[in-house]
Amino acid sequence: MSRFWAVSLAMLFSGALFAQSPHPNIVWLSSEDHGPHMGCYGDSVARTPHIDALASRGLKYRCCWSNAPVCAPARTTIITGIYPPSLGAEDMRSMLPLPEGVQAFPELLRSAGYYCTNQSKEDYNVRVGDRVWDASSRQAHWSNRNPNQPFFAVFNSTVSHESKIRLHDGFPETDPRRVRVPAYHPDTPTVRRDWAIYYDSIAAADAEAGRRLAELEAAGLTESTIVFFWADHGSGMPRSKRWPGNSGLQVPLVVYIPEAFAHLRPPEYSAGGTSERLVSFVDFAPTLLRLAGVTAPDWMQGEAFLGADVGAGPNYLHGFRGRMDERPDLVRSVTDGRFVYLRNYRIDRPHGQRIAYQMETPTTAEWFAMFQAGQLSDAQRSFWEAPRSPEELFDLESDPDEVRDLARQPEHRATLLRLREANRKHMQKIHDVGLLPEGLRA
Repeated sequence: MSRFWAVSLAMLFSGALFAQSPHPNIVWLSSEDHGPHMGCYGDSVARTPHIDALASRGLKYRCCWSNAPVCAPARTTIITGIYPPSLGAEDMRSMLPLPEGVQAFPELLRSAGYYCTNQSKEDYNVRVGDRVWDASSRQAHWSNRNPNQPFFAVFNSTVSHESKIRLHDGFPETDPRRVRVPAYHPDTPTVRRDWAIYYDSIAAADAEAGRRLAELEAAGLTESTIVFFWADHGSGMPRSKRWPGNSGLQVPLVVYIPEAFAHLRPPEYSAGGTSERLVSFVDFAPTLLRLAGVTAPDWMQGEAFLGADVGAGPNYLHGFRGRMDERPDLVRSVTDGRFVYLRNYRIDRPHGQRIAYQMETPTTAEWFAMFQAGQLSDAQRSFWEAPRSPEELFDLESDPDEVRDLARQPEHRATLLRLREANRKHMQKIHDVGLLPEGLRA
């Protein structure tokens, strides 16, 4: 074969003989069990150079909520674009059919010509069928698409999962003396060590993201690919994961949109900028469809936050907590970006129920033992106490750890009523069936 034909054939299979697709490639880099404890969010302990660099070229969102504080309900929100309490699928490790006519959003992207891959975690509370992905496995990769076919590729990192804290052997690289222990945790060597291990796991997730970004660069795809980085819910430490306040729901969200697709940038987009728009996981599906030029179906309950002519965004974000493994619960939460409102429907149970898997984390076990021994402050003890208040209100501006309940303070009465009403209207709007017994929701 002549050199001319050899080079031409190589260009053919690389897609270089084709005009650039008018649609962007889209990559999701997701990691597990961590909040915005990253350098680009102002955390001086974090070692996250790759995502920090991505944020310096893109846009980070100050207030992004995962809607649910644990993986399967949160990922159910993402894949459907529907609040799981609307589907009856809010409880951890439940499995329900999707309503007739509802599809997982990658199916809609595939119908529009996208090659859709997931590497590799799915973990939904609904049965989505086998047409969601072109490939979903540890080998799934955008490089296996047809020449010049636009792709949507998800890479889920598991190195920051809460289990890494309890399985860690030896000394953490992060200095435990440097971590900030939140007001709800006792400040002990065990707690500091676990927080230090947590920071190590975030550094590992950042390194994995860096390798994925390097793959795009090596393939010459950086300037034709929109990149998202996000985590699936708050920190894997106790009273973050599984807790439907801000510490369990706030996640990092960084988006890079290359110049070739500048028309898809929101008005506030600037390199290294911060968006004040309120965003949550229910918005991800309609956003991805808009970026791909696909009209979102009416049954999706979120709002697109990227793409041409996006609206101003919601006034509130909504969270929820149902059964966590073996422990029933029912909580709804609302934020306006500053205040967080919790409506507790099972006031007979404490926030800190003794969930077997969660109790394996050394911090959790020590914290509970200190509670039983009467060795905690008021802020540290309240997590384990029952009955709990039907309503709680926290001001993130003055109380980022959410330990000072303002619900009974007269000067905050107007805020309480406003967020209470926002929760009531939201539950009505989405037909929240969480008040029904779990067995009646299928």
